Amino acid sequence: MPAPKVRCVRVRRVYDDPTGDDGARVLVDRLWPRGLPKGEARLDEWARDVAPSGELRRWYGHRPELFGEFRDRYEAELAEPARRAVLDRLRELAEAGPLTLLTSTRDVEHSNAAILAELLSGPSDRLSAPRGSGSPARR
Repeated sequence: MPAPKVRCVRVRRVYDDPTGDDGARVLVDRLWPRGLPKGEARLDEWARDVAPSGELRRWYGHRPELFGEFRDRYEAELAEPARRAVLDRLRELAEAGPLTLLTSTRDVEHSNAAILAELLSGPSDRLSAPRGSGSPARR
């Protein structure tokens, strides 16, 4: 069995200046970043279809105490075929060279971008059995 490919995936704020080692820069937010003109974004792609659903995003509200459950629900959403296709595209970019996932979120450690970076850095079959139920409005 061939050794798994090493993927360099990092997370940065979209408002930060690019660095020479960013590689492909992909925005992974559903909504365009507030106050950032599209002509000044300096990104290669906007993968909005891999972002959490609006319902899940509103439920989470970037509250760190909900991050564990947010992760479970988000991973369940990522198992949907359309989102898996975008995730596969991001994985291809990561295998081709460095990949920087961009988000407007202030707390990048508790963001969907951080979850994506972890998933993209690991085995490709990581989402074969989602841990959550996929229902963002359980509570």
